Amino acid sequence: MSRNSDTMRKIPPGILLIRSIRGKDWSLKSYRYMVLLITFIAYASYHASRKPSSIVKSVLYPDHMKAPEGNPWPVGNVFIKEEFVSFDRNWAKNKGWYPFNGTDGTSKLGEIDVAFLACYSLGMYVAGHLGDTLDLRLFLTAGMIGSGIFVGLFGMGYFWNVHVFSFYLVMQMVAGLLQATGWPSVVAVMGNWFGKRKRGLIMGVWNAHTSVGNISGSLLAAAVLDYGWGWSFIVPGALIASSGVLVYLFLPAYPEDIGFGGANASPVKLDLVPHDEEAQIQKETAVDVEKGSSLKQGSGSRKGIGLFEACSIPGVIPFSLCLFFSKLVAYTFLYWLPFYLSQTEIGGEYMSVKSAGNLSTLFDVGGIFGGILAGYISDKLNARATTAASFMSAAIPSMLLYRTYGNISQTMNILLMMIAGLFVNGPYALITTAVSADLGTHSSLRGDSRALATVTAIIDGTGSVGAALGPLLTGFLSTKGWDAVFIMLMVGALIATLLLSRLVIAEITERTHKPISSSHGQQTLEGILVAILLQQSCMQDEY
Repeated sequence: MSRNSDTMRKIPPGILLIRSIRGKDWSLKSYRYMVLLITFIAYASYHASRKPSSIVKSVLYPDHMKAPEGNPWPVGNVFIKEEFVSFDRNWAKNKGWYPFNGTDGTSKLGEIDVAFLACYSLGMYVAGHLGDTLDLRLFLTAGMIGSGIFVGLFGMGYFWNVHVFSFYLVMQMVAGLLQATGWPSVVAVMGNWFGKRKRGLIMGVWNAHTSVGNISGSLLAAAVLDYGWGWSFIVPGALIASSGVLVYLFLPAYPEDIGFGGANASPVKLDLVPHDEEAQIQKETAVDVEKGSSLKQGSGSRKGIGLFEACSIPGVIPFSLCLFFSKLVAYTFLYWLPFYLSQTEIGGEYMSVKSAGNLSTLFDVGGIFGGILAGYISDKLNARATTAASFMSAAIPSMLLYRTYGNISQTMNILLMMIAGLFVNGPYALITTAVSADLGTHSSLRGDSRALATVTAIIDGTGSVGAALGPLLTGFLSTKGWDAVFIMLMVGALIATLLLSRLVIAEITERTHKPISSSHGQQTLEGILVAILLQQSCMQDEY
């Protein structure tokens, strides 16, 4: 393949090394698997680097007003009683870390969380536009390495003996801005490599990186906590920075960056095996890229669009507002479910804080299945809005059942928790992945303009505002009772459903008025034309 020097510079150096060692190139399918794996690792490391703050809160601000609890709820080997007893013995010795161990310690910790999420949501809008303008691979690499540095600097406050609140606040704010580079970039890369046909299912499975990152981040931070809480930040920071190096070496942002579907691709060879699915995929990729190849090649030369132009794409605003309330519900469970479990009598007994934290991960397990199921259903029905609205409406009774019957027994609590996680996280995963990718390649875009990162940033940035608001409101409403919190969550799910009502009606109307698929309609039209031609031929023969 002949490429100009500008395009050659876009090839990741790790891929160049692999080509030189193997002496030949990989297939398009192999590159897709590689992109799937690298972006999965990349965003899992993003989420892993966000978990340390929730793990070390009890160390920074020990609850002196709460006496040590009794026996924890023993479920297998996940909740170890010896560790809990050891914590009891050292409870009085833990004085916390100034400035977080005062009477306003929880407020300061809350301010850090809100500052992180606020900067994250604001940074989304800028990061999305930059992601569509700059080289996605380099942009993502810079964001990951920068995030790792500032997450690690927060932990260095332990070794430098820093007791200034503004230091930790600034570290979290800058980390929030840098973390905003992740989601628009990885969704844009996935949208570039995977077509719309099975995008919902593929991205539903791929979206499991969120839960994998949360779990791995918690385990890493807890594993090194005994050596000093600073290590709980440094280790996840090193993880995301090293993942950034992996992205720089091996992640191609676009298929044409490594020569697939370029101007020199041979469509004749792709037609040799007409029923070969892989050849058909390569042919489709070649056609899609061929349309814009007359301008410039490579991701670095692609044309971005503005925020207002992206907002004008049909569906962006409704899905953004829907995600606002969807993430409000999801992140309230993420931040407050462990506390709720430790404060609620389940099966006639209370569980320890550590046991509640471990048990709450089952909500994420239900969310994994919810994301996959929502993606699969939306692919089969070709109706993203209908699927998302159905899941959000089903989340309302599932949360009501969990609040009403979740305290009957531990088994019932686990079952209802996973069902609630399935319906709450399903639409959240669908909107932030497949829907964002669909809208970023909408037919209303003209020419070579691509809005994947920008649209993803608008949708997820708006949702992140809700993610910050939900836990904040829960802090106030929980003082009035947990019924008030669950009412807020159910109202939020209802509003999210109603916001998609117009899109749902449009999808249902389209399916009602077009019961025959386009392929079947095309075959019918061809049959009519053939019949007319045959009839004319017969008439000529008669004469």
